Parts: sequence; structure tokens; C-alpha cells
Amino acid sequence: MDIMASPPRRGRFRPPAAARVLGLVCLILMTGCREDSVFTPIGPVANGERLIILDSVVIMLAIVIPTILATVVVAWWFRASNRRAKRDPSFVYSGRVELVVWSIPALTILFLGSLAWISAHDLDPAKPLKSNVQPLDVEVVAMDWKWLFIYPTQGVATINRLVAPTGTPLRMHLTSATVMNTLFAPEVGSQIYVMNGMVGTMWWQVDRTGTYFGQSNMFSGDGFPGMRFEVAGVSPAQFDAWVAATRGRGPALDETGYRALLKQSSDLKPYAYGSVAPGLFDAIVQQKLPPGEGPVQAGNKNPFVRPVRSP
Repeated sequence: MDIMASPPRRGRFRPPAAARVLGLVCLILMTGCREDSVFTPIGPVANGERLIILDSVVIMLAIVIPTILATVVVAWWFRASNRRAKRDPSFVYSGRVELVVWSIPALTILFLGSLAWISAHDLDPAKPLKSNVQPLDVEVVAMDWKWLFIYPTQGVATINRLVAPTGTPLRMHLTSATVMNTLFAPEVGSQIYVMNGMVGTMWWQVDRTGTYFGQSNMFSGDGFPGMRFEVAGVSPAQFDAWVAATRGRGPALDETGYRALLKQSSDLKPYAYGSVAPGLFDAIVQQKLPPGEGPVQAGNKNPFVRPVRSP
């Protein structure tokens, strides 16, 4: 008996090729999903961004779905076996068809443009968040390859850990001690670029307790993959207790400590400084303190950071 010529066994289901391809696509999309994304917001900024994405998808589906349905209907109606379908080879122009074809995309662009215009102003990173709670000032410095968070009012600082009392707006002033970088926490809010010698302002707010993921979103050298931080959402009482337990204990972040911190390192576990030298952030911005090395290759000087003379 020729095995190669034998028919396949009955009862064995073999899905069609289109179904297998669709299943593969769904599997790929599912493997790319994360819990810490803009679709699981924990604050007003991330929630606003989530609404923008959903509204944009709905607006675009208003033209995508009718187009798909019209394609299927036209292909089915004008099939070769349908004798009732009227064909007019001399058809050239129809004002009604042109009106429908052009008005729907025009309205889609109008709606998307209006949404982008309004949202760009509502979610401006420098626009203060509306709240009855006094904002908390946080100074953020991008380094090689770690994040420094300074609490000037409390006189403490942390590495790779942003402690945020829930329901309290965070007024964040950001700069870079080295090359350009970006700060991003998907569940908390938008991202912003930071540069050496410049200050950016961004407002965040955490409304739920827990630990959330943050990262650098711009390649900045070999240690870029380890340039991650955590956002610790705590209650206001827990925040006050954390400040009291941290202040005056552990290392001090003065000029000597900052120069030691400039050394390149990545994948650092979060830790805290019990004291911070007054005006340290301003000294970094005004380049009174030296910048970090940045990405250096084969002993060449960093071409991205301008050398600064010591005062």
C-alpha cells in the first residue's frame, strides 16, 4: 500500500490557512501586551492619554469599517454569477459618489485634528494639574545610567525610585547631567525630553498606591537598558513617615557625593540620600558642576556634552 497516496484520516480538523494566520497575528499581539501600559492609567495624565487613543481609534473606525463592508458588498453584488447586477462600462463621474468618497475622509481628518489640537493644550506637560492639594516639588536629573530624584523641600533624594503621595500633584523640574534623555512611566503620565543645561517642567499625579514601572525612552549608551526606575505610590501619611525615616540617615548628597554619582553605572537598586546640599539642582543646570561622561567609545571624548570649566 502506498502510504504517500493514502487519504488523510477522517475526523482530523485542519483549520484553513487564513485562520492559522489570524491566530498567529493574535498570538503576536498578545505577547506584546503588558500590564504597565497607557491602558492601565493610575493618574489623570495617563487617563487623558488613554482617552485620546480610544477616541482616535473610534474616529478612524468610522471610515475603516464602512470601507471594509462596502468592499465586501460590492464584490458580492457584482460577482460574475449575479445576473441582476447592472454594469455600465461608460460610467465616468457621479457627484453623489464623489461627495460620499471625499466627505467621510474630510470629516475624519477634521475630527482627528480637533482632538489633537484640544488634547495638546489640555495635556501640556507644563500645565498645572487642577487640585485642591498643595503640589509636591521634585527635581529630576538624568544621569549615566540612572535617575536622580531630589525633594528640595524635604531635603532628601533617591536613586531610581520616585516616591509619590497619592492624590498629590507632582511639580517636576527636569534636566540631564549628561546626554539628551527622556523620562517615561506609562501608567502615570506622558514623557518629556531632558537636556544638559536646560530645565523642563512636567506635572504628574499618582492616584493609587502601588509600585509602577518607569524607564528611559531614548538610547544613551551601553547602560541604557538598565536605566529604569520605579514609581512608588504611597498614602500621604506613609510619605511623611518615609521622609522622617530617611532624613538625616544614610549618605549625604553634596558636591562630593554628586561627583561620585557621576560615574557610569546601571541596574542600580533604589536607595536614598538622607540629606541634599541646598541649590544642588541649580548648580547642575547652571553647569557649575561637571557633566557626566556620556557614551564614550575607544577612549574618545564625549561629543554630545560640551566641556565645562570648573569655577
